[in-house]
Amino acid sequence: IDASLLLIPLSGFLPFDDPRIQGTIERIIDRLATDEGLVYRYEHDEMPGDEGAFVLCSFWLVDCLARMGHVDRAREIFETLTEHFSPHGLVSEEIDPETGDLLGNYPQAFSHIGFVNSALFLHEAETGTEIQPFGPRSV
Repeated sequence: IDASLLLIPLSGFLPFDDPRIQGTIERIIDRLATDEGLVYRYEHDEMPGDEGAFVLCSFWLVDCLARMGHVDRAREIFETLTEHFSPHGLVSEEIDPETGDLLGNYPQAFSHIGFVNSALFLHEAETGTEIQPFGPRSV
């Protein structure tokens, strides 16, 4: 299983209430997420060395949970992720879930894009405003 499957409902390919999507998200949480909600991209890549949890994938999980109405859990994961940002407000590609160390490319633009999208999705879910499709938005 690959965390990029979280993009299926976010891109509008299938709705969030589709049982296949709900099952996929549950499986990703069970197999790829830590207790605090940090998400690994996949289980095994056959490459030497260890991977950290991917920040962007973790923000995708926040987005999915917010869109599915699990706003409290989405907010918890969002807050956990932001606690790992550097003192300068920057974040890397990955986080070591055991140490909290920032791993990989630093700073990572995709991780920051995920942060902005998740902040918007959470705001929309918490305020009851209409949630816009994944993609261009007016802010």
